[in-house]
Amino acid sequence: MHRKQINTRIAVDTGGTFTDCVVLEGPDIRILKVFSTPDDSAQGILEGVQRLAGDSPGGPPIDIIHGTTVGTNSLLERRGARVALVTTSGFEDLIEIGRQNRPRLYDLNVRREPPIIPRSLRWGVRERCAADGRILVRPKPLDLKRLLGAIHRSGAESIALCFLFSFSNAENERRVATALQKLGLPVFVSHEILPEFREYERLSTVAINAYLAPRLGSYLGRLAQKVNEGFAKQSPLINLGAGLPSRRARAFDRHRSPGQVYVMQSSGGITTAARAAREPVRTILSGPAGGVVASARLAETLGISRAISFDMGGTSTDVCLLDGPPRTTRETTLAGLPVAVPVLDVHSVGAGGGSLARVDAGGALRVGPESAGAMPGPICYGRGGTRPTVTDANLLLGRLDSDHFLGGTFTLDSKTVEKYFGQFLHGLPRHLRILSPKSSLSLAREIVEVSNATMERALRLISVERGHDPRDFTLISYGGAGGLHAADLARSLGLAGVIVPMHPGAFSALGILLSDIVRDVSQSVLLTVPEKEKRNSSPSNGKLRKFMRDLDRRYESIEQEARAELRREHFKIDLVQIERRLALRYVGQAYELSVPFTATFPLRFHSEHERVYGYAQPTHPLEIVSVQVRLKLPTSKPPGPRNQTRNFLDPKSAIVKLKPVWFGRQFVPTPLYERQRLRAGMKLAAPAIIIEYSSTTVVPPDFTCRVDEHLNLRLTQNAH
Repeated sequence: MHRKQINTRIAVDTGGTFTDCVVLEGPDIRILKVFSTPDDSAQGILEGVQRLAGDSPGGPPIDIIHGTTVGTNSLLERRGARVALVTTSGFEDLIEIGRQNRPRLYDLNVRREPPIIPRSLRWGVRERCAADGRILVRPKPLDLKRLLGAIHRSGAESIALCFLFSFSNAENERRVATALQKLGLPVFVSHEILPEFREYERLSTVAINAYLAPRLGSYLGRLAQKVNEGFAKQSPLINLGAGLPSRRARAFDRHRSPGQVYVMQSSGGITTAARAAREPVRTILSGPAGGVVASARLAETLGISRAISFDMGGTSTDVCLLDGPPRTTRETTLAGLPVAVPVLDVHSVGAGGGSLARVDAGGALRVGPESAGAMPGPICYGRGGTRPTVTDANLLLGRLDSDHFLGGTFTLDSKTVEKYFGQFLHGLPRHLRILSPKSSLSLAREIVEVSNATMERALRLISVERGHDPRDFTLISYGGAGGLHAADLARSLGLAGVIVPMHPGAFSALGILLSDIVRDVSQSVLLTVPEKEKRNSSPSNGKLRKFMRDLDRRYESIEQEARAELRREHFKIDLVQIERRLALRYVGQAYELSVPFTATFPLRFHSEHERVYGYAQPTHPLEIVSVQVRLKLPTSKPPGPRNQTRNFLDPKSAIVKLKPVWFGRQFVPTPLYERQRLRAGMKLAAPAIIIEYSSTTVVPPDFTCRVDEHLNLRLTQNAH
């Protein structure tokens, strides 16, 4: 019997310094790190994919699953499209006015970020829909004709359309959107992007989507073209479009063109490249999401109920608290603008291996958020960098080894680092030299300490400041630079321990490979729960049964439409998994909490409210703000690393050299272990440095390191 060909899946995570690529080869995982190409990210991806795919012609088609920072960077750098905003007449300035709360409560001179759409590109339409969905005023054809002429003359590249209460009745939005399509520009409509109440957040989200769509769409198209061109001589089957196969789940229709592109969403699931191009606002935190997915799976495998994911890359550090499944939020702000689509609750700070050091006007050392990036990169990379970075500091302290970086394929230049560290200190104004570090070594120590302090604040923010005791949590450390700093942070916070998984430098890319196809859909309803329900949540209650039936019909309508969209994208939906949730609040509250939709949802809400806010009001009436549905299509998952335990457990066989490494106040002779030679059950004497292709792990003298049955490194602080 002829078997359908299984495509090769390559996950790609584009970071500020390196682009990480991961491919499955049977039960094994193969990784590759290449320098990112900031001018054109597609070029770095092409290089990595070509090298991983091999040169044999006629092989299986290649599917790329991509975690991208294009949308994030476009918004942060304000390099998006020229957007025309069309809204209800009188509300043209809503995107600029925002809400009354100041970004910093006690800053009387606070200045907001300028709006992404200038006043000259905003137009109002005389229309009105009431809060209950009644159409009060319909737009007039003459007004629409004038609107089209004005937008045509403006030179706009895309259009964002958002009317008041269109989530309740989208008739006016549909009518105007149909007229605007005559301009030949992409039109993004609020009731399609985010059919929820809160007009400012809805308008901001659709405006960001219109701002990002032309650039991200162009990028994804360019990526497909470059990969097609790059593989044209190797395999005629490459035809990147919008799909991803699954061996076990068989969630995809195999009758379409082989070889597809998928994009990681901020919510922790992947979607088609075509949908990502239409709704790029859902990818603004695409990069960190993969690592959180992988961390959650690792914690579940190891039976760890409470963990913190810690991803330190070249440009930033991303942390996420895992107290059960990864938590998503709809209250994210990026570049001063609210984004109301679901995103994983990740906190990011500008502290990475490439973070640049500087001395401020008061003589204090600062590290980040500015980064050396991939070009020129840290000094030790020899690509033109001249300013001290965290990576350079770790090299001077002996934590990185010049001859064993990227598996020995890339040599670090320590002499040039010493030269430019000296020039940095000598170039400081004379009055600051008294306060600043006196030597290259002391500068390196302080750079690491300042960087650790920045990351410690991020970890405290998601744990201590939210009512969690760090001593109950285990740090899952990954990213190219994570293992260099994880033990120091665990000591500062009193964490239960540190886990460094296999392939930590490409762990986020591995998480992208593990991610399922996800479609999140929501709809505002603003329904008050029946009075008797607040006292009796039993399913036998008559009012409850009718209320639940009405809600069930709403869910079925939303799910039916979402299933139809998945079919149009050629997915096989027979294995789709559906999760229903409610956004609830007490009547009169301004914000809500999300709980599963079950017969006992009021009790779940009261319990969650008490956990989050410290109190509950069981006799107070409840209001359902919105219904939320997540549709998930499982993808095939690789098995965990194979246990290669042998008859001996002597870790000395893994030592490659002995070298001085700075710990505390002096250099200490420290063995370097090659991780590939470590076996389950081994215990390493501290201090130790563990080197591997994608990362380096530091085990300080006051820590113990052992290799568990899954080949993870387990670091725990010794009892005092």
